[in-house]
Amino acid sequence: MAWRRRIGKTQADAANDVGGTPLSRRPLSRRMVIAGIGAAALAGTRRAEAAAPSHEAFTELLQRYVVAGGDGLNRVRYARFREEGRTALDRYIESLAGLAASRLPRDEAFAYWVNLYNAVTLQVVLAHYPVASIRDINLGGGFFSRGPWRKTLVRVEGRDLSLDGIEHEILRKRWREPRVHYAINCASIGCPNLARRAYRARDLERMLDEGARAFVNHPRGVEARAEGLRVSRIYSWFDEDFGSERELRRHWRSHADAGLAARLDANPPVIGYDYDWRLNDAR
Repeated sequence: MAWRRRIGKTQADAANDVGGTPLSRRPLSRRMVIAGIGAAALAGTRRAEAAAPSHEAFTELLQRYVVAGGDGLNRVRYARFREEGRTALDRYIESLAGLAASRLPRDEAFAYWVNLYNAVTLQVVLAHYPVASIRDINLGGGFFSRGPWRKTLVRVEGRDLSLDGIEHEILRKRWREPRVHYAINCASIGCPNLARRAYRARDLERMLDEGARAFVNHPRGVEARAEGLRVSRIYSWFDEDFGSERELRRHWRSHADAGLAARLDANPPVIGYDYDWRLNDAR
């Protein structure tokens, strides 16, 4: 309230300076309009021109330690990563945490938050490795909390953030993009693959579609059986992101290969949900 009163007083003073007519009611000259538009455009340009972060260091780490298996699963060489790559990963996370993420263009910001989420998840696993499941890493963060997701782990622009905070309060809330669930990785077999390269704005649409296709067409995503569909629990946990059952089936169909698409066209029932919490470890 004090702030509002101060603004009101300032406006009254300004009105007195220009003859008692409030500034908002005075006619603007053409020069004033042009100057105002120019200033606004310049401000917008400056905001949009915030330097995009480099994710090359993260791509190098992913290429070195993430292995694409013949079974359609990407697994991580955590043992080697812990011995050889932890320092480089820590430096990468520090470089992201030091940036003004709020000034990044929209696609750059999406890539930034996805990469930060995945890098911090790797950092947590490496700090506690060996573990059978990420859920065995109990960092607290609240009653009935299992796993590391609610613990504040990184600070960006003065804000302490948990993995849950990045996922639910930033990525899901700001972008309303269901394919984010194919981009962020929770270090589990049941999760969509951890990509072998960092996300970048210029590759964003392609990478999101690649992740969606890889997961939807894998049995841990959508498995068509004789009696119906067994699908990932991701689709029940985040049903508000994927929409109604009809919208979800349309989502599956848009990313399905020919074989799965034909099965989906027969409109089989969903008979169950699965999720494998075992660590995505390439032992």
